[in-house]
Amino acid sequence: MAVGGVGLAELIPDSLDSVPPSLVTVEYPGGLKLETGGVLTPTQVKDCPVISWPAEEDTFHTLMVIDPDAPSRSDPKMRHWLHMLVVNIPGCRVGEGEELFGYVGSAPPQGTGLHRYVFVALKQEDKLVYEGQRSSSTSLAGRGQWDNKAFISKHSLQPVAANYYRAEWDDYVPIVYASFK
Repeated sequence: MAVGGVGLAELIPDSLDSVPPSLVTVEYPGGLKLETGGVLTPTQVKDCPVISWPAEEDTFHTLMVIDPDAPSRSDPKMRHWLHMLVVNIPGCRVGEGEELFGYVGSAPPQGTGLHRYVFVALKQEDKLVYEGQRSSSTSLAGRGQWDNKAFISKHSLQPVAANYYRAEWDDYVPIVYASFK
């Protein structure tokens, strides 16, 4: 579960309390596959990827994508910035789940270095009822300082798979910022 010496343990304790047993598979348009801890650019990850993980078909899952390094790894006062949240996913069929926060690609501020972008698949005990804020892919509402561990605890979720990549600012980031309403 490591590439270039960077593995999922890199996420402990910032994003997870322990390493899940499986990897989330992430493939961006054009066949670009996420390698654990690899470096991708905001330009490469601008569109929502195809995401999967080993899952039992008769179970529901939650998928969250978070940046624990917002606005920078040395000063993560906006930890965790929520890039995507989908609940009630049957098996690993993300498109059939209930999207609470639409996908936003990486957009680290200029000069803040590499950020980690973490995909976490969590098994639900049952169908989840969510009455909190929702946000489209063009809205910043509710994304900053997302308390992923409180969400996991509140809904009794079990991490079953994770993966992550790293990215830093490129010239696509201003386009991401301009898309927010």
